[in-house]
Amino acid sequence: MSSVDRLVSQLHHTYRGPSWHGPTLVELLADVTAAEALKRPLPGAHSIWEIVLHSSAWKRAVRRRIDGEPVQLDGIEDWPEVSGDSERAWRDALADLDAAHVALEARVRQLKESDLDHPSPTSKDVTIYATLHGVIQHDIYHAGQIALLKKAIRAV
Repeated sequence: MSSVDRLVSQLHHTYRGPSWHGPTLVELLADVTAAEALKRPLPGAHSIWEIVLHSSAWKRAVRRRIDGEPVQLDGIEDWPEVSGDSERAWRDALADLDAAHVALEARVRQLKESDLDHPSPTSKDVTIYATLHGVIQHDIYHAGQIALLKKAIRAV
């Protein structure tokens, strides 16, 4: 299996499952309602909905970095604001996350092995390979946050 194939596999398994580290974003978000996604059970913590929008933004940013664009997300680009509070708006946010993930996976599939060693357009010290591992780790990190937020929301 090539390094590109391994990265695609890791992207898939850490987002959709099955994964050895625990529930993935897709698994954790499957039964979350809009009302739950908006709640802030922990002072100073982001809501589940905000984390979903943030994750979508970074999946898109990494895809753009692969294409050579020096994308750096700050402020509202990094943590987009939630607009709406309906179940429809929540399902749209989830669909957007999924579309961003599908597009990233598709773009990674197009890479050649040699592309992985190219420097990221945002830092000459970071390769595309390391950037892709970063977005994989990002999903795992936020999956853990969402798991804890769900427990806190449902414990009330």
